[in-house]
Amino acid sequence: MTDPVRGDVDEVPDGPEYDLDFRDDPGRYRSTSDERGVFKIEPYKSELLPLWVISDRESAAEAADAIHERYRAYRDAEDFVGMDMARKYLQMGWTRAMRYAKYPGGQKYETGEDGERVERDPQEWYDEEKREIARIYRDHLDRVRDDPEYERLKAAHRERYGD
Repeated sequence: MTDPVRGDVDEVPDGPEYDLDFRDDPGRYRSTSDERGVFKIEPYKSELLPLWVISDRESAAEAADAIHERYRAYRDAEDFVGMDMARKYLQMGWTRAMRYAKYPGGQKYETGEDGERVERDPQEWYDEEKREIARIYRDHLDRVRDDPEYERLKAAHRERYGD
């Protein structure tokens, strides 16, 4: 598993954020296909996290639109790190909403009789509203993944900074 940060970067003592502005130093950022870094990579965390919502359908639709709009602004600025972080927030909206759609309370695991962590059986579909929210985020995520500019800037980032 790769770290979303290249090299050693100190963390802020009172929080999980890295002591680094990734907009000023994009070469320290490593793209990962998962959601690692969403709560650490600044200034993008501070720009995107306040927009991210999965509580109800209307708010989630507005949030997904706002995050996608931020993605387009990063794309216009050719800011791949911002684009990738926006992609991660859309992906997180999809995965978290799906977890709540399938599992009561969003709890995928429970403690078994022997004290071991055991995956619960998903319920088809436990929460229909969360399933709709997941679809909203997935639609935006698919548009980002299909964006040729995302792929072009991702390749340029890897070529310039390595993988």
